[in-house]
Amino acid sequence: MSIRDLSCSVDAFWRRFEPLWERELLASGHRRRRRATRLHPAEILTILILFQQSGYRTFKGFYTHYEQITLRHEFPILLSYTRCVELMPRVLVPLAVYLHTQRGVCTGSSFIDSTSLVVCHPARIQQHRVFRVDARRGKTSVGALLWL
Repeated sequence: MSIRDLSCSVDAFWRRFEPLWERELLASGHRRRRRATRLHPAEILTILILFQQSGYRTFKGFYTHYEQITLRHEFPILLSYTRCVELMPRVLVPLAVYLHTQRGVCTGSSFIDSTSLVVCHPARIQQHRVFRVDARRGKTSVGALLWL
């Protein structure tokens, strides 16, 4: 998906989501004053999604080296890195809702993190009592012992 397609998708989502969210905040009594910023919330959402797709390890590296230099023409009004980080909590709920709406149909295949979980030192395996019934020993692809 190109940056423009992503931006259009997020903007269309925001136009539908914002009135519903404002109404819900008013009804629940949790509405707080939110001043308008130079960067639209849909743009902040787009930047956060682009970061996740970018492969950068840190948001600061992504924002200062890629966003502010390479994507300057896509986002002509950019904030400082510090201000952008301050605005992130404002769009956490909309981001979660947007990502939820973009899920596909479950095919039955799932991917999991296969990081080994070291529970205790091998010398203390006999003393280990947590999940004694469910846990068992195994090895990773590099030969490290682990509990499965």
